[in-house]
Amino acid sequence: MKVAFFDRDGTIIEDYPDEEWTGITEPVFLRSAIDTLRQVRQRGYEIIIITNQYLINEGFITWEQYKEIHAKMLNELKKQDIDILAVFYCPHGRNEGCGCCKPETGMILQALNQYPAIDLKSSFVIGDSVVDMELAGRMNIRGFGINVAIPESTPNIYQVKEVSEVLRYI
Repeated sequence: MKVAFFDRDGTIIEDYPDEEWTGITEPVFLRSAIDTLRQVRQRGYEIIIITNQYLINEGFITWEQYKEIHAKMLNELKKQDIDILAVFYCPHGRNEGCGCCKPETGMILQALNQYPAIDLKSSFVIGDSVVDMELAGRMNIRGFGINVAIPESTPNIYQVKEVSEVLRYI
């Protein structure tokens, strides 16, 4: 099974400075994100969202706020006929030393445990931060960094200007 591992904030929906998340109640989809998700699915990929949510344990948002925004996002995607296979999130603070906070590999390892048919060689990670690309490198799968500086010597990691550009590569 081919999987597109999508980051959430800054890749599918708007991201904000940490302190602003406290007042956010509605997900705002990035331009072309919904259409890109739809086309990725049409090209035979399952979609798994992997998202660092350190905002929870670091006190910027509550667990309830996370669930509410996330449910609204998933509901809109469902209305748009976009199936999401699974969501894995890390609620831990950045300094808690967990194994799931990207760039650690825990969320992808959880996905592999739950869905053993995942073929990493034909899968990819897309996100808007260096930790997303470090995760792709650690798992030795293709990575697409949205406006992320990519060292030239990094194989299988590509810079794109927006989420829709991934469609040129898959």
